[in-house]
Amino acid sequence: MKKSITKKIVAAVVGTMLFGALAATTAMADGQKVIKISYGLVKESGEGTGAAKFEELIEEKLGDKFDVQCYSDAQLGDDLKSTQAVAMGELECVITSCSPLTGMCSELLVFDLPFLFPNFDAADAVLEGDVCSGIAEKLEGNGLHVLGWMENGYRCLTNSKKDVHVPEDVAGLKIRTMENEMHLALWKELGAVPTPMAFSEVFTALEQGAIDGQENPISTIYLNKFYEPNEFVTVTNHIYSPKLFLISAQLYNSLTDEEKAIFDEAGLEASKVARETTRQQCTDYITNIRDEGATVTELTDEEHQAWVDATAAVKDQYMDTIGADLVKAVEDVCAQY
Repeated sequence: MKKSITKKIVAAVVGTMLFGALAATTAMADGQKVIKISYGLVKESGEGTGAAKFEELIEEKLGDKFDVQCYSDAQLGDDLKSTQAVAMGELECVITSCSPLTGMCSELLVFDLPFLFPNFDAADAVLEGDVCSGIAEKLEGNGLHVLGWMENGYRCLTNSKKDVHVPEDVAGLKIRTMENEMHLALWKELGAVPTPMAFSEVFTALEQGAIDGQENPISTIYLNKFYEPNEFVTVTNHIYSPKLFLISAQLYNSLTDEEKAIFDEAGLEASKVARETTRQQCTDYITNIRDEGATVTELTDEEHQAWVDATAAVKDQYMDTIGADLVKAVEDVCAQY
C-alpha cells in the first residue's frame, strides 16, 4: 500500500515537472516571452480595456519578443493570489485593488479614508504625483514594479428600504462591506450595521433580504445588477478606489533599458485609457440604471457636506495608522481641485 502511494506521489511530481517544462517551452515559443495579465473584472471593464491597450502597445513595438495575454474574471486567481504570484515571479502582471498590498505598504491605506478625493482631477494628480511615486518605490522592494494606476471608481450605496439622501437615512440599515477595518468603521459611524461578506454572496443575500444594501462603484452595481434587488441607488462617492497595474520586478529587471522604457510608457497609457473607460461607464451606467426603473439619487452640495461631516471622526481615528504627513500631502494636492 505504501509503495503504491509513493508511486502516485512520484508520478504526480514528475507530471508537474513535465507540465512546468511544457509551460516554459510554450512561454518561449517562437522566441517570444508570454506576459500574462490577471485581473478580476469582465473584459468590458476599465481594467479590461486597459489590459487590452497594454497588449496592443507592447505587441506593436515588441511583438517579436513578447506575447501579451489578458485573463479576465479572476481566471488566474483573485487579487490576493495573483498579486502574491507576481511578487514571487510566478506570474507576470496583475491589475489589483490596494487591499492585498496594505500589509507591505501601509501608505495605501490612505485610499480607504472617506471623502478624501473631491473629484477625478484630484485623484489623477495624486496618482501621478510624489505620493504614489513613493508608494511605487516601496513596492519595488517587495518584488513589484508599478506600471500604472487604474481605478475601480468611487464607491456608492444601494439599498432596498428607502431613498437615501443624508447620513441619518442609513441608520439601522444592514450594509454589506468588504472585510476592511476602515470601511466597517465608516458605516458604524453613520449608524448602519456593516456586514462583511464575500462578494460572490452579495446578490443572493440582497435577494433573500439577509442584508438591506451594499456599497460598490457604479460600474460594479450595474454589471452585477445589484439595482434589481436594491431599487434605491445613492451616488455617495464616499471612497475613491484606485487599482494598481503591477509587473513582477524580477521580470522587469530582466528587461533591457529600451524595453523597460516601452513597458513603462505602455503602462501609463493603458492606465489612462482604463480610467477614462471607468469614468465614461459611470456616467453611462447611471443612465442605464435609471432606465431599468431604479431610483438614482445624486447628492446636493449640502447633502454631500453632511456626509463629509458625519464621517470626519473616521479620518481622525486612523490618522496615526496612516500617517498625518501622508494624509496632509494628499489633502494639499486635492485642495487645488
